[in-house]
Amino acid sequence: MTVSSNGHKMGSIDFDDLNYEHKRYRAMPAYAQSKLANLLFTSELQQKLTDAGSPVIATAAHPGFAATNLLRIDDKKRVLKAVADAVTSVVGQREEIGALPTLYAAVTDIPGNSYAGPSGFMEQRGTPELVGRSAKARDTAAARRLWEVSETLTGVTFPLAALKNV
Repeated sequence: MTVSSNGHKMGSIDFDDLNYEHKRYRAMPAYAQSKLANLLFTSELQQKLTDAGSPVIATAAHPGFAATNLLRIDDKKRVLKAVADAVTSVVGQREEIGALPTLYAAVTDIPGNSYAGPSGFMEQRGTPELVGRSAKARDTAAARRLWEVSETLTGVTFPLAALKNV
């Protein structure tokens, strides 16, 4: 089970600089890239599990807009903090409710490579259900490439690949 975000929709994968070693680090683009990478990872992991004949499934979820400290704003910025708190109270949901899509994706009988999120307006809040993902998050070639680059960067290979030929 992988946790992503609606932020994946704003993401793009820079295969030449995945770790932001050659460009200026900016939090939101890095976050969006990581959440897109999470969905691509889930997709490729499911493909590898299927190819290996494994009954294990890989799923993903996002919490919607959960009222956590992710959008923490310095108390010195009182006006901005007040606006953020007001928006969070109207659009957001309690963090316990934000955890439900993750639980849903982990324990519900759903197909591999499924993506769960809140059922409400713009997937910001509501009961868990299967949701869609951006076209970039459905790009199987990008998922495969990201997997290969990740194996190179980490020095770790998929352990079930050898089972295919047994």
